[in-house]
Amino acid sequence: MERLKLATVWLAGCSGCHMSFLDLDEWLLELVQLADVVYSPVLDTKEFPEGVDVTLVEGAVANEDNLHMARTVRARSKVVISFGDCAVTGNVSAMRNPIPSSAKKVLERSYVELADERKGAPSEPEILPILLDRVDPLHAVIPVDYFLPGCPPSAPHIRAALEAIVAGKKPVLEGRQIKFG
Repeated sequence: MERLKLATVWLAGCSGCHMSFLDLDEWLLELVQLADVVYSPVLDTKEFPEGVDVTLVEGAVANEDNLHMARTVRARSKVVISFGDCAVTGNVSAMRNPIPSSAKKVLERSYVELADERKGAPSEPEILPILLDRVDPLHAVIPVDYFLPGCPPSAPHIRAALEAIVAGKKPVLEGRQIKFG
């Protein structure tokens, strides 16, 4: 039997979901016996690989880089899990959505109004990803298979989802804590 290929991705979020993932502690040693972690911010992998079985995506879609990564993940993953409240709802990252032309206003506030020395956003190419005017939850830009809410989701909930998937089963996740897509 071929080993499961697992990936985790971090978009516009705080990394709290990945910290919760690391809170799986010793179970991570069991997980790596059952699955290959092929992409993650905790690895030094530069490009998202083809043929990923399951990807946990943390964070909202706030800029063009996030949008590109979300689309790449969907194209190259069999199962995509919206991982944490930012991915599920937009959460804190989406607080700028009520502001008209929010991308421009966020940049003006950050790089002009609050600047100490050099006023103005960096103009060198690829220094800043281009902000989208709206921050969206993951399912607004790609199809998502499962939703794993929480800020962050607890390690036991992450483990329950991954144990089922590694066993080749559909996660049986019930109640207010975990919802199906």
